Amino acid sequence: MPAKRTPSAPGDADKLIAHQSRLLKAPRIAEHYHRLAEQGRDAGWSLEDYLGAVLAVESNARAESGARQRIRYAGFPAIKTITDFDFTAQPAVDRAQIARLESGGWLAEARNIVLLGPPGTGKTHLATALAIAAAHAGHRVAFAPATGWITRLAEAHRTNRLEAELRKISRYGLIVIDEVGYIPFDTEAANLFFQLVSTRYEKSSIVLTSNLPFSRWGQVFGEATIAS
Repeated sequence: MPAKRTPSAPGDADKLIAHQSRLLKAPRIAEHYHRLAEQGRDAGWSLEDYLGAVLAVESNARAESGARQRIRYAGFPAIKTITDFDFTAQPAVDRAQIARLESGGWLAEARNIVLLGPPGTGKTHLATALAIAAAHAGHRVAFAPATGWITRLAEAHRTNRLEAELRKISRYGLIVIDEVGYIPFDTEAANLFFQLVSTRYEKSSIVLTSNLPFSRWGQVFGEATIAS
């Protein structure tokens, strides 16, 4: 005959759950299981429903914490979102297309986005917002102006670390290259830029902004072949 289970003393279950939550490094379970138990009793949840709700609280909190970390270290000059963008001031920007891009399907296909237009049209805002959306979706992201990327690679080249630096950058699911064409590149800078782009081609994504149309990119790189 099976032994009868001795009921837990008041507070024992709380202590056990708090202890196990610490061992699992899952503090939100201890914070929310009481509330969810009450909610489950009122709603008639099964044990599986309750367990799923408790685990979802922890996993969602971890996902949000990870996104905050990715955004923190991405190098954004400011936090921008698509919701903040003033589409009425920029009627040429297709709101529906931007919404599709925000969903992130292009990242899975390692596609790139190029945002062109004169100063003040919101290119950097949109590039930042799309990258932040990617960070929330779990992608590692990094932001820098074109000159910043070139400075980083030039220093790596000077110290014989260029290949290692390119590999490091390739681990980002998305990089933003802002303000291409703001300053023309010399031959070395153009070649470094080419290597940055080519090492990511069909492997991971780039969002690039520029004030110049494609027809003038030869002036930036000093060579039509690299520009193409």
